Amino acid sequence: MINMRILVIDDEAHIRKTTTLTLDALGHECEQAQNSAEALNLLKKCSFDAAFLDLRLGAEDGLELIPKLLAQEPKLNVIVFTAYSSIDTAVEAMRCGAVDYLAKPFTPEQIRQTLTRIENNQRLENRVVELESILSNNETLTDFETKEPLVQKLFETATKAAASAATLLLLGESGTGKSVLARALHRNSSRRDNAFITVACPSLSRELLESELFGHVRGAFTGAVGETWGKVKAAEGGTLFLDEIGELPLEIQPKLLRLLQEREYERVGDPKPRKANVRVIAATNRRLEDLVKEGKFREDLYYRLNVITIELPPLRQRPLDLPSLAQMHLKMFVRQSARPIKDFTAAAMTAIQRYPWPGNLRELRNVIERAVILAPGEKIDANDFPDTLRGSQPSGAVIGNRVSLEQLEREHILRIIEIASSMDEAAQILGIDPATLYRKRKRYADLAEQAAPASTSTS
Repeated sequence: MINMRILVIDDEAHIRKTTTLTLDALGHECEQAQNSAEALNLLKKCSFDAAFLDLRLGAEDGLELIPKLLAQEPKLNVIVFTAYSSIDTAVEAMRCGAVDYLAKPFTPEQIRQTLTRIENNQRLENRVVELESILSNNETLTDFETKEPLVQKLFETATKAAASAATLLLLGESGTGKSVLARALHRNSSRRDNAFITVACPSLSRELLESELFGHVRGAFTGAVGETWGKVKAAEGGTLFLDEIGELPLEIQPKLLRLLQEREYERVGDPKPRKANVRVIAATNRRLEDLVKEGKFREDLYYRLNVITIELPPLRQRPLDLPSLAQMHLKMFVRQSARPIKDFTAAAMTAIQRYPWPGNLRELRNVIERAVILAPGEKIDANDFPDTLRGSQPSGAVIGNRVSLEQLEREHILRIIEIASSMDEAAQILGIDPATLYRKRKRYADLAEQAAPASTSTS
């Protein structure tokens, strides 16, 4: 259940107390008001998800208070309760903007059921936002599988991190699958039933990005003709994914830091602080430590984001995964397009394995989607690929080519050294003694030095 901030408005102290005790037991945070003035004053100071409102507040009519509450908090879920229940008052309460109606005396179970209905409606609204985000970003929802030892270790770390509430920082070149991994982390977390909301940091101006992230009130800036609640509110109870966080303007960074530290934010043009229950996952293809040194990224925000870091390798460092990734995308696009494509030819698969894929998974996806649409036969051939891919040469020793075991070993060892965080980690991945690895690396360096003059003389 999502924890809510709830306002109990009743002129009878014992009703306020028993209702608050019931809501506290359900895990919600409560405030009390005995009349309309107190209720409206509390709404000015902080936001609420729901309000339980008595229809008779002494001499005041609770029905008249509903539009005033909604004017200050349009997303407020007002639940009316009264000892003077009738069909007419229930209909009138709904017409004024209430979402539910309870007759006194009510039971804790009735309150729980009412809040469950509100929670389910919020989830449906957030799910719509999430699906719109998926469609706008054209993301592929896939599970991560790999035959690469280092990538397998990375995914094991990601699985452990998914179960925690910690902020995550995903690093990697553009197109390596950071947004897909972020969604997979969300699906494997305790927040999976709530929304996953993406904010693309480079996509908007500073003013519009701040509004998209935190929301705004009417008149907050030129063009703000209505109110918006922002992506933080849409992600309530779920995950907020900040894509390309390195592009976040300096002016917004303190507000994000406040969200991470205090779980609090303010809409643009609205001084009222609002609580947020969101898990933040950030991603970037830039080195944040360099941006900190350049004064373009706050150091305190960097350390707040850098709790658990996962660095996705580029596709050129995942040759063992290329065939399965290609087949996965082929099946997906065949299903979407209803084309009678069954497989790749041997020449097509060779071209896929030889190409260095500078655009990573995104480029692979686009190439295969294009080939599925244009291929004339039942198999995709190398001729169905763009010229750049057909004309590519092997970037190193490729398994299955006419190369010696020594060449394969050298390519593999140098690649593992390149992507491992240390020589000790590289030795562990390779399953050899660190001293042996140091000797092999020195030998490869000596051979490269010996070959350098020869290549210079022939150029």
